[in-house]
Amino acid sequence: MLQALAPPDNSVTAVAQIIQLAVAPVFLLAGIGAFLNVCAGRLSRIVDRARTVEPLLLSARGAEHDRRLAEIRVLDRRMALVSWAIFLSVLAAVLICLVVVLLFAASLTGWHVGTEVALLFIACMISVGLGFAVFLFETRLGSRAVRIRTEILEHMVDPERN
Repeated sequence: MLQALAPPDNSVTAVAQIIQLAVAPVFLLAGIGAFLNVCAGRLSRIVDRARTVEPLLLSARGAEHDRRLAEIRVLDRRMALVSWAIFLSVLAAVLICLVVVLLFAASLTGWHVGTEVALLFIACMISVGLGFAVFLFETRLGSRAVRIRTEILEHMVDPERN
């Protein structure tokens, strides 16, 4: 737990060393931010597609209605998965922020929080890994959903043959 043993070293050199220790987690934050940007863009495109499909679903009949309904269900599932990837990535970013705060607090106060910092970093890596795994699953689901229907392929005419 948190124990104070030695008086803290608040010199400029000590603070500079703390900043050097905190640089690696800050780079991780930048990577998580880039991943969040990708996820947000993907979520936006999925939402746009769902808004396009909704009126088509309401006006469709028969097999077309069933196809549109299946598509809207896949889009809903994809939105949920991307939202989970975003949640897990933001959680990882918050955990990294806590790591940086603890590094500074420990250096300024003399607390020994190495175990806590290590556990937070492990939790962050688990969260990032799960976020990537969920995103991978969503991209696989999205690529499977975007298949050209057989009836379209069978009815296409090759202009070179005519």
